[in-house]
Amino acid sequence: MRITSDVANQVDSGLDVQKQAKLADAAQQFEAMMLQEMLKPMRGGKDSWGGDDQGDGDNASDTIRSFGTEAFAKAISKSGGFGLAKQVISQVKLEHQKHSEKKTPSTKV
Repeated sequence: MRITSDVANQVDSGLDVQKQAKLADAAQQFEAMMLQEMLKPMRGGKDSWGGDDQGDGDNASDTIRSFGTEAFAKAISKSGGFGLAKQVISQVKLEHQKHSEKKTPSTKV
């Protein structure tokens, strides 16, 4: 089973290609940060990583766990995640349409 993300395809065609790529990337990064915060509580505690937490304050293992959580969150987001990136893109697209409609002068007489 392959899960693919269609976040980049959801960006408004009224935006140029560079802005579309930036928007899709920013939306995925936002979703990854949210997922990382949700996953943080799962990485700590007793018996984590197969051993007892002896309280020795090993910063190296904390850093490795942090990098692992970050990579896991990015992978989830890149493969579609929970749909937060899609929602962000939809909202930005809607705001862009509203803004462009306000800038265009009305031709009604």
